[in-house]
Amino acid sequence: MELSVRPEHLAVCRLPIDAPWPSPPADGSFFSVTGTGFELSVVCRVDAAPPDARIEAGWRALTVAGPLDFSAVGVIASLTARMAEAGVGVFVLSTYDTDHILVKDGDLGRAVDALDAAGYSVVPHPPA
Repeated sequence: MELSVRPEHLAVCRLPIDAPWPSPPADGSFFSVTGTGFELSVVCRVDAAPPDARIEAGWRALTVAGPLDFSAVGVIASLTARMAEAGVGVFVLSTYDTDHILVKDGDLGRAVDALDAAGYSVVPHPPA
């Protein structure tokens, strides 16, 4: 299985549930919005973070090469287990086609080393 390291430095942001949904960036950079009924979470480039949000900056994304079949079992469990063994915390997002594992900037090297040691291929993200 191959993963790619996305180039963006990301922020995980919390907005009130009644805040307007932000629009995706025109440059195609990483962007995710999730609403739960209690909060609106946005993951985006640090420089695009909503100014009125609670912001946790300093994240990088590892993207699993996809598309993944919906019947695939244990993909995230296998990857995050390796990172947990290396002491790396994660924030996980899934899209229709694949999975994305966010790690703190300072943990990226340990995460990549742990995945490499487990036989996963980690490469730079291809340009958009």
